Amino acid sequence: MANIAHVAEHTTRSLIDHLPLLQVLVPFCAAPIIVLIGSRRLAWPLAFISSVVSLIISIILMLSVREGGYITYSLGGWAPPLGIEYRIDATNAFVLTLISMIGAVVLPFAYTSVKDEIRTRDHSLFYACWMLCFTGLLGMVATGDAFNVFVFLEISSLSTYVLVAQGASKDRRALTAAYDYLIMGTIGATFFVIGLGMLYMATGTLNMADLADRISDQGANRTVRSGFAFIIVGMGLKVAMFPLHLWLPKAYTFAPSAVTVFLSATATKAALYVLMRFVFSVYHPDFAFAKNTLEIIFLPLAIIAMFSASIVAAFQINFKKMLAYSSIAQVGYMLLGIAILNETGLTASLLHMFNHGFAKALLFMGAGALVLRTGSSFYLQISGVGRKMPITAGAIVIGGLSLIGVPGTAGFLSKWLLIQAALERSSDNSLYLLVALSVVLSSLLAVIYVWRLFEVLFLREPDLSIPISEAPVMMIIPMWILAGSCVWFGFSTDLLYDFANQAALNLLGGSMGMSDSVLNLGTN
Repeated sequence: MANIAHVAEHTTRSLIDHLPLLQVLVPFCAAPIIVLIGSRRLAWPLAFISSVVSLIISIILMLSVREGGYITYSLGGWAPPLGIEYRIDATNAFVLTLISMIGAVVLPFAYTSVKDEIRTRDHSLFYACWMLCFTGLLGMVATGDAFNVFVFLEISSLSTYVLVAQGASKDRRALTAAYDYLIMGTIGATFFVIGLGMLYMATGTLNMADLADRISDQGANRTVRSGFAFIIVGMGLKVAMFPLHLWLPKAYTFAPSAVTVFLSATATKAALYVLMRFVFSVYHPDFAFAKNTLEIIFLPLAIIAMFSASIVAAFQINFKKMLAYSSIAQVGYMLLGIAILNETGLTASLLHMFNHGFAKALLFMGAGALVLRTGSSFYLQISGVGRKMPITAGAIVIGGLSLIGVPGTAGFLSKWLLIQAALERSSDNSLYLLVALSVVLSSLLAVIYVWRLFEVLFLREPDLSIPISEAPVMMIIPMWILAGSCVWFGFSTDLLYDFANQAALNLLGGSMGMSDSVLNLGTN
């Protein structure tokens, strides 16, 4: 009995030690298993179980680094910087939790939605690509190797193109949307890998922590500055930063509803994390070229996105397309927090990343439920549906209020912190008063397009000739989990704020982990 207990204890400890790798490996292995088994009935359960396991792992990792410090895991017994390492700190643990949480919550919604929108024979392919996309997003965030970021970026991108194209069974325009996304995504990935090549040429390393040390020691030569420019453009395209956003509206509008829900809440967030990691950890704002890029380029483009995309959203007549343009505006808020360049602004950006992920996933779920019952997301077809689907419409209302930033919802805190961050900088530069004002005014534009949606759902007369019932339970449950989260985090703000603030401090510390507290894991 003593020997058995000892073996069990050793096995448990080994599994915990490998969590940084298992976070990515579990969904990665699920994809080929789904294909090899070939059973459409088992595809969804395997995907769901893998997502739940990844969520549990990400929560354990986040709790492990919540006080600072980081976990490093070297692959194959090769110590970094020669070998590839996964490095988990408060910043990427925060983003990993968002991605895995959305992945686990969306799949129950997808169970019904996918049956309606995608041909039965393609279900195994669909869930295999879903797992690969999930793997790529987690890998981009977890890895501490710059070239590994590119590898996982390509894994997520290639599978995303297939997922978007799956919408062609309902609307052939999904094919052109996927093609446009492929072209723009390939350009972005090319820019990114060219930037990495320049960094490798200048420093001789691709480990991000080692890159940061060498750039700091060597200073900013022309090759390092050029690499920074290529990386910013490449990841800016993946983030859908204005004016590099043209792929997003079509992809979100014509992709299957479940795909849109997942991508809107995770894909741009993972890319934004990579952008933040390079700006603050690899280069650091003390690098004058990076600081000038944030203040001269990011700041005005973020404000333009907040206003222009919101105005376009207000004139849309399609629920999903309105939400797509809203996403571009919300990315503007996240970039604005980065560009303000203080602790409060960076905390606001990370918080808004999390809050927007929940609210936008909820709203796109609502759109998917309406598509299931009415066959369309155009306002004309969903007029008055809120009276016939009150449970679904109630969740949409909560998501819309959080998107605006109404007090009592999760979206309020992040926008309030953005205003506070701008006011803090206004003591040095009075122009930041205008930045604070722009956050308020652009939020009022969000009131316009969200109110228009509410008017369509509740104040217009429904078509009584069309029998419409409430959405299925498998759709309602994940919607209300997210709706409840939007309200819960709107009132209980300390938990998310503490995690986001620690993540911001890590980034501002300029390293891949501020503290000397480090747990070395690996296979050696």
